[in-house]
Amino acid sequence: QVQLVESGGGLVQPGGSLSLSCSASGSIFSANEMGWYRQVPGKERELVAVVNNGGRRKYGDSVKGRFTISRDNNMVDLQMNSLKPEDTAVYYCNLRGVGAAVESYRYNYWGQGTQVTVSS
Repeated sequence: QVQLVESGGGLVQPGGSLSLSCSASGSIFSANEMGWYRQVPGKERELVAVVNNGGRRKYGDSVKGRFTISRDNNMVDLQMNSLKPEDTAVYYCNLRGVGAAVESYRYNYWGQGTQVTVSS
């Protein structure tokens, strides 16, 4: 099995910065994406930023130009700058398989979530 350990959530003022980290341990699928999603009560979980095993990155539209994701093997860091109150959410680390293999669809793991609050 896979375990994801998250750290770095907290309270920050609008315009400030915060960094999140996630480390994966266990059996890692060779073709994969790793990164962050976020969710607020009553709304769907949405993409924040992910990076695949080849280093290709994808960002949600609302965070482009403000957030940066980086990856070192099975560890990812999310640098969040110019934070807005709308960024307040529970942030979840995710590791999932990608590609045409049937096994890739069954490989999907989530962290426990860490709270990010942007408020004055």
